[in-house]
Amino acid sequence: MKRIEFSKALPNDAVDATLVGRLWLPEAGGPAVVAVRGDALVDVTRDFPTVRDLCELPDPAAALKAAKGKSVAGVSDALANSDEAFRDTRKPWLLAPIDLQSVKAAGVTFVVSMLERVIEERTRGAPELAVAARKEVLDLIGGDIAKLKPGSDEAAKLKDWLISKNAWSQYLEVGIGPDAEIFTKSQPMSSVGTGAFAGLHPMSRWNNPEPEIVLVVSSAGKIVGAALGNDVNLRDVEGRSALLLGKAKDNNASCAIGPFVRLFDSKFDLDEVRRTDVSLVVAGEDNFRLEGMSSLKMISRDPADIAGQAIGPYHQYPDGFVLFLGTMFAPVQDRDGDGQGFTHKVGDIVTISAPKLGALVNRMTTSDKAPPWTFGVSHLYRNLAARGLLKQ
Repeated sequence: MKRIEFSKALPNDAVDATLVGRLWLPEAGGPAVVAVRGDALVDVTRDFPTVRDLCELPDPAAALKAAKGKSVAGVSDALANSDEAFRDTRKPWLLAPIDLQSVKAAGVTFVVSMLERVIEERTRGAPELAVAARKEVLDLIGGDIAKLKPGSDEAAKLKDWLISKNAWSQYLEVGIGPDAEIFTKSQPMSSVGTGAFAGLHPMSRWNNPEPEIVLVVSSAGKIVGAALGNDVNLRDVEGRSALLLGKAKDNNASCAIGPFVRLFDSKFDLDEVRRTDVSLVVAGEDNFRLEGMSSLKMISRDPADIAGQAIGPYHQYPDGFVLFLGTMFAPVQDRDGDGQGFTHKVGDIVTISAPKLGALVNRMTTSDKAPPWTFGVSHLYRNLAARGLLKQ
């Protein structure tokens, strides 16, 4: 088993980036909220007991820059010790950089991934049928539907035509219809960070990573930052029935976020997110290698619109939420045989990167073999109380 390489974990303009993360402190038996300052991770938990508390402030980036604290680890040392397969539990390591926020995800936000969801549905999750189904779907739809604006009159006309051809799909509904697909990816405190094992349900035989940008949104609906995420997906399970989405998406260690949240400031904002290209590399122990890219410039719905559909008068998040924006990457490269497409193997190292967000790296295992999630919200608050860090 090879060690994970963390050399590109930080943004390429890290000197200008306002980065917040969470670090496990073995001596405290709990996490610290940390600011990245050079190669130091500075503990600012006394000012912000949770990342949620920081993100609720009027200007989180300015508040983080002004916060005082002491260095508790070097960035490079903490990253090296974040490789769960080789971790020294006596030393600090990075966690997912969020805590109390709800973890939401938007699906079918890119045309390419929308078509792959339709294919999953038509094949009932059987990968060997995907090639023929892909041709059938493309022949039926025709044209360049990437130019369609979801919810527009043109999209409604296409919907009517597809219904007349008995070709409509629930995935096309959320792909070009007025309403975005937004679902709960996992529970607060359950996400894993960079270097951790990421989990696949052992029943799955057709699955893939989903490299995405994750928005961080306050309880007021203000987008305050972004991170990288892996929305691990079980294509065969979701393909059997969309009602199995929870089983396809929410399993132990199946949500990875990190390595840090980059807060919005004068150097990085939502327009930068809109221009971001997210790269993916999967490197297998069998020497298989898969590379891909997902460009936010190709997204069908604007990120602000998706976030706006998640929160409002009908749905509140008093601790804020994070939102996976979806991916255009749906791998079809054969791994085990002609027509079988791509699926993960245990031991795959998945690297998701973007120039201004760094790199999130995880090693794949099955959800029953990944370390179980045992530190929840109640444990966090007991730990903070014992350390005298809770504020009125």
